[in-house]
Amino acid sequence: MTYLAPRQGLFAIIVLVSFCLQTLLLVISTDQQLTKNREQKGEQTISQLIDESRLSLENKDRVSLSVIANRYTSEQDIASLVIKDGKGEVLVPVGNAPMQKGITLTQIATEGDAVIGSVALTLKDISKGEIIAMQWPFVIGSLIFHLLLWVAYGYIARPTKEQINALSRDIDNFRRRNPGNNTGTDNDSISSGRLSHTTFGEGQAVHSEMDNYLQTQHTHEQNVPSFIKNSSASSSDTAYNKIDEDNAVMPNVAKLSATRAFDSVSVQIMFHDEYRMLERLTPEMRIPYLALCTQLFNQALTELLKQPLLSGVSAVNSPVFDEHGACAVLKANSSHAKVALAGVMLAKLYLMLNKIIHDKHIELSRFALPAKAGVSDQELAMKQLLKTVGRKEQLLILVPNAGLKQIGNHVQVQNIKRPTTVYERECVVFDGGNAAMMERLADVRDAVLMGGN
Repeated sequence: MTYLAPRQGLFAIIVLVSFCLQTLLLVISTDQQLTKNREQKGEQTISQLIDESRLSLENKDRVSLSVIANRYTSEQDIASLVIKDGKGEVLVPVGNAPMQKGITLTQIATEGDAVIGSVALTLKDISKGEIIAMQWPFVIGSLIFHLLLWVAYGYIARPTKEQINALSRDIDNFRRRNPGNNTGTDNDSISSGRLSHTTFGEGQAVHSEMDNYLQTQHTHEQNVPSFIKNSSASSSDTAYNKIDEDNAVMPNVAKLSATRAFDSVSVQIMFHDEYRMLERLTPEMRIPYLALCTQLFNQALTELLKQPLLSGVSAVNSPVFDEHGACAVLKANSSHAKVALAGVMLAKLYLMLNKIIHDKHIELSRFALPAKAGVSDQELAMKQLLKTVGRKEQLLILVPNAGLKQIGNHVQVQNIKRPTTVYERECVVFDGGNAAMMERLADVRDAVLMGGN
């Protein structure tokens, strides 16, 4: 029989702690070195920029300063660059400093004894993940070394045959000296043993106690009256049913019915803002961005409802974006109006527009957020679904069977994976549209963008 090394699990914990500490020290030392190098590079960059832009600073030539600053902010280490005149007035702000944190270096530009301006340079922080990615050969090598160390300990520290035999002799001698004690052994009396394993007597005592416990439980279960068992089972079923009902019903929302009647849908747009960047923006940046989103949404709504396919559908409100997004309500003016299809097309159209705007803003180092959308006749339920299961650039649809029939010939959908509530089970995800509908949406998108220009 092969025996494990003593306290091998404890040694594994020690090895794991050693690996984590080694990795942590590597990250700290690398971060300090990179920070020092970046600060030196930043100081050199500021000095070079001041020498190059001294004449433009004296003349307050914003165009020349912008050209010079853009050339420097193209480097990966620089997050933003702010050039001010001698009175502290900002001449050129370049970069995306509110979105990124880092070290800011400031230097005053002088001409003789006169102060003609100043330059503030913000360097990007290097994340711990980037450092580990840079040092991945060392990290993987250290991990392999610690694993080999643990395997070697398990092999080398195993008890030898002589040690096992010596332990057996000690146990036999102790039993002969104490014939009446078979329930266990005193640790002090066999301290001369080579290994600190549990003795055979202790193992027999534990098994005896376990058998007695199981036998007692079995007897007790047989003596329980049947009506108590039934009552317990019924209580358990009731508890599970209660949990399912709590998950199925949301506050202030009627219970879902696949055959419910509906004549309007709400199209909700939410920002996919994982790090709550929008609320950290200054009003000077946030208000124009929300106004742009509002303009796009309303133009998309106006252009889309001109389509003959959506005849009989009208807009109840003019949506306005805030920090939480926007909601447009569409209403069917006749029994033949495809209000559910109109909602899905509007939501998908805005997602297409937002992706273009988002990509363009990111290309220009400006603030923008991706979006997600939902279409439903249950506004509160969809709002909750977008918060819990909605993903970036995803379109959720929650409508009754009549609404699914309206969109069935135009789009493909798929169910939400691993649903936990009634609404998640009934909700579907937009998975593509047919060629005719996507071409129509592309035409409307182009019309909105051309109209915006």
